[in-house]
Amino acid sequence: MRVKRMTVKEGERHGISRFPNFHRSGSVRGMKRLYYGEDCLLVRCGNFIYNVTVEPQIYNQATI
Repeated sequence: MRVKRMTVKEGERHGISRFPNFHRSGSVRGMKRLYYGEDCLLVRCGNFIYNVTVEPQIYNQATI
């Protein structure tokens, strides 16, 4: 799966800050392999990438 993007305004509206995150300069492949699992749903919002696997509707609303 890809990392989708979301604007900061949209992220605030969805309350994305409550999800686990890491900085955009981090390794997406490494975080998937070590912590989140290969089938996790990741959304980039601003300078951070959030794991929104527990609420897939947020991932579906984000753009590619």
